[in-house]
Amino acid sequence: MDLMHTAHVPAGDGPFPTILALHGWGASAHDLLGLAPLILGGEALVICPQGPVAFAIEMQGGGAMPGYGWFPLSGGGEFDPDAFSAAADGLRAFLDAACEQYPVDPRKTVLMGFSQGGVMAYDLALRDPARFAGLVALSSWLPGPVAQAVPKLPEHENLPVFVAHGTEDPMIPVERARESREALLPFGVGLTFREYEMAHEIRPEALRDLLEWLESKVISPIALV
Repeated sequence: MDLMHTAHVPAGDGPFPTILALHGWGASAHDLLGLAPLILGGEALVICPQGPVAFAIEMQGGGAMPGYGWFPLSGGGEFDPDAFSAAADGLRAFLDAACEQYPVDPRKTVLMGFSQGGVMAYDLALRDPARFAGLVALSSWLPGPVAQAVPKLPEHENLPVFVAHGTEDPMIPVERARESREALLPFGVGLTFREYEMAHEIRPEALRDLLEWLESKVISPIALV
C-alpha cells in the first residue's frame, strides 16, 4: 500500500461496513479518523489514507507544520488534469490493496471526502459506481471537467449520495456545492443535499444528518437484501 494511512478496525472477524475517508487540503490521515467511534457506533471499518502531496503550512508566530493534499492547487481551485489523474489512479490502487489487507464488506463500502478529498471521492465513485454503496461529499465540489469525463452508467441510478455544505464557507462558496448538485442530477443518483449555517467544517447537526443517512440509506437497505 503506497499511501500512508490510519484505520479504525472493529473487534471481531468481519467483514465490516467500510468507510474510505479522504481528508482535505492541508490535513492528514489522522484528520477524519476521529469520526470512527461515531459511525455505526464504532462498528464500521474506517480507513483514512493520506494524500501524496506534502507541503509546509506556515504557523502564526513562526515555524511550520506538515500538510498533505491529493493534487496541487492553482488559482481558483483549478487543477492539473495529469496530476489529478495520477492521484486518482494511486487512490484506486490503495483501495484495491486495502480490500486485501482489511476485512472490508464489498457490499457496504462508502466513499467519504471532505473538501479536496470530496473531489477525489466524486471521481472514484462516479467512475465505478458498482463498487460503492454510497458517496459522501462534505464542504466540497464536483469540478466540471470531472463530471464531463465520466460516462453515464446504469449503476449510477439511485446510488445514495449525501452532499453537505456550509452557507458561510469562506474557502469553497456554497454556490460551488449548488453547481455540483446540478451536475449530479443527470447521473440519476439518489441525492440528499443539505446546507447548514457553518463555515468550512463539519458541525454537529451536519454530522447527525450524515450518520442518520448512512444508517437509513446505505446500511439498513443492504442488510435487508
